[in-house]
Amino acid sequence: MTEFFPLLTVGAIIGVISVVFILAYAFMKDKKEAVGFDRNMKDSEIIKRLLAYAKPFWKQFLVVLLVMIFSIAYDIISPILVGSIEEMIKNDFELYSLYLNVGFYASLLVVSMICSYLQSIVLQKIGQKILSNIRQDLFTHIESLSHAQLSQIPVGKLVTRVTNDTNALSMLFTNILVTLVKNSFVVVGVLFAMLAVNYELTLMVLCFVPFVVLFTVIFRKFLRRAYRRVKDGTTDINTFLSENLSGMKIIQIFNRESRKKQEFDAKNKKLGRSKREQIFTFGVFRPLVYMLYISSVLCLFYLGGRGYIRDTEFLGQVISSGTVVTFYLYISKFFNPIQSLAETFGWLQSAMASSEKIFTIFDIQPEVVDLPDAIELDSVKGDIEFKNVWFAYKEDEWVLRDVSFKVEAGQTVAFVGSTGSGKTTILSLICRNYDIQKGEILIDGINIRNIKKSSLRRHFGQMLQDVFLFSGTIRSNIVLREESFSDEQIMEACRYVNADKIINKLENGLDEEVRERGNNFSAGQRQLISFARTIIHKPEVMILDEATANIDTETEVLIQDSLEKMMNIGTLLIVAHRLSTIQHADNIIYLSHGRIVEQGSHRELLEKQGRYYGLYMLQYDKQRLRAQSK
Repeated sequence: MTEFFPLLTVGAIIGVISVVFILAYAFMKDKKEAVGFDRNMKDSEIIKRLLAYAKPFWKQFLVVLLVMIFSIAYDIISPILVGSIEEMIKNDFELYSLYLNVGFYASLLVVSMICSYLQSIVLQKIGQKILSNIRQDLFTHIESLSHAQLSQIPVGKLVTRVTNDTNALSMLFTNILVTLVKNSFVVVGVLFAMLAVNYELTLMVLCFVPFVVLFTVIFRKFLRRAYRRVKDGTTDINTFLSENLSGMKIIQIFNRESRKKQEFDAKNKKLGRSKREQIFTFGVFRPLVYMLYISSVLCLFYLGGRGYIRDTEFLGQVISSGTVVTFYLYISKFFNPIQSLAETFGWLQSAMASSEKIFTIFDIQPEVVDLPDAIELDSVKGDIEFKNVWFAYKEDEWVLRDVSFKVEAGQTVAFVGSTGSGKTTILSLICRNYDIQKGEILIDGINIRNIKKSSLRRHFGQMLQDVFLFSGTIRSNIVLREESFSDEQIMEACRYVNADKIINKLENGLDEEVRERGNNFSAGQRQLISFARTIIHKPEVMILDEATANIDTETEVLIQDSLEKMMNIGTLLIVAHRLSTIQHADNIIYLSHGRIVEQGSHRELLEKQGRYYGLYMLQYDKQRLRAQSK
């Protein structure tokens, strides 16, 4: 019994370590809900959805699999060759046989290297195509979300999903999955080869496998939590940066730099702690697997060394020096894939965590969708009717209450009222940026729910108060990168809305650079460019939301002249605080707390001396006082 004491000592040490980690696992398992331990999606569900993207490339993956089989032949056969060389040196040495074995060994190595190279090239091409498809589908899905849904999700989070998280999937398709499959084949192949060489020593090696499985299961949970925290921390930082870099001017104006630095430091330190937890978990797992590898090697040397490597008999089978050398190499081949499993498993957890976050975005169902039988509109006259419309952004917090009105084709209708009365909401509902809860909205007598969104919006031109210009040129912002408009057509639209007076003063004209969000142009200049952008597409219905707010007097004169021209194009809907811009409207609707309280022409409403009259006189008095002060 004493001769097996070293083996029992090794087993006892491994057993104690196993008990410690089982207890740690049980303790962490009890707290998993408190610390966000588990993901919401099962691994099987995530893998199933990822494989749907890989399915179109199954032929390429099959080629990789065949190449992989050739590449692992080296791992299976090379230990037997080295063992045979050991036996040959010990017994009847022949130089010719040595050359033959070495040549065969070198040939196997070359074939394995070539196969590994081909495998890497093919996988990189497949992986990038899959990654591109996922990124494209994700961006397309984000485009399909409603305004309300996009308002609820921070921009930084969406950017992280489309960039960082999709990049994390690159390793999954180019390395992780194939490495796992290859290592599985190597482990199985090595196991069968060891059984063929000496089944007793193979059983000794297999005694360590349950501990490998145990440690893998335990640290799988720890690694999953660590990677999820890293992903969450990265998302928080990207979201913070997206918001605060966009608002940096406000931060500087109010001297909030130090406060924002403290907030960033807190998020940065939180991410740092998550990274350290990830490194620590990884740093414990791999050494434990390496310990099992060293323990198996020590047991092999102990059993083989009994009898001084001279044909020792163990459980009925002879162990020669060649057997020891072969098994030493096989144990390395057997445990190397398991050791690399730590690193591969870490990448896998990162990819799975990113996949879950990506699919979480995919699982957001668009709130505003086309009905199965929705129609296309070839043309629109411009008749608009609201019938008993109720709408709320939040449940039971009504923004519009039983609103009904009708706009005849070609009319100009203005909406006025205090902030929060529902003016801008009406314009958003007409374009179906949101869906109403009650009532009907009709375009040319057709319920807008029965019209495809893209078709409906194609006939509308929207000019908002906060004009968004994309990086590029004035030309690209007017045509929105469609190449179907000539420079003459673009300038004709610009002349119509007085934007040419701005463009002609620029050094590069239509090719003048537009920086991010158009910050190298004034608010009035951006507004005139947006007018040209709308007019060039010849919409039948135009929507103007606070276009004259916060602009200089000179530009307002140009915009006022543009408005008068646009009134002759088609149906025009205006929201304006400055009543001077809507005096010529055919109908003015006064809203208060989501209800229509007055409507009529400018003259009719003044004669009523109601709320509109009060608002008009208030603005008139302010203008008069301002003029007197000058």
